[in-house]
Amino acid sequence: MSWQQAVERTVSGLGYELVDLERSGSGLLRVFIDRVPGRSYPTGPSEAVTVDDCEAVTRQLQYVLEVEQCDYVRLEVSSPGLDRPLKREADYARFAGSPVDLTLKLPLQGRKKFKGVLAAREGGWRLKLEPQAKGAPEQALDFVLDEVREARLVPVLDFKGRQAAKPEGR
Repeated sequence: MSWQQAVERTVSGLGYELVDLERSGSGLLRVFIDRVPGRSYPTGPSEAVTVDDCEAVTRQLQYVLEVEQCDYVRLEVSSPGLDRPLKREADYARFAGSPVDLTLKLPLQGRKKFKGVLAAREGGWRLKLEPQAKGAPEQALDFVLDEVREARLVPVLDFKGRQAAKPEGR
């Protein structure tokens, strides 16, 4: 079994999704994990990966990688971040309706980079593009995963919960 298979088996066995793996020439091994929607975790009800999740996965991976004799200098386990990459068909299905930055392998009408809202379509995916100018007609880009170099969620930040409380009587 390869070290990649050992990492994937361990992460999924602990109930997490393996989002991505990176290995650098300097010996750094990065593992990006995510929580599986609808699953409960002993570290709490949050939808987001917690420090405790990363610690639990790190401890188990250190043991497994030693048994598999994987040579690394440093192991980092973290969440995929707000700009989570979309790698597999299941990622696209899970995040349909979300804003996405998409880079194609080959240019289309002189462009490789697009931004819009992800939607499913028969036989592939559609990106409802952001209008280039106010009042411009809506455009869409139809694609299949083989055409994609990289796709990432666009972070959506909501600061409404951080508004100062209004004094009583006002």
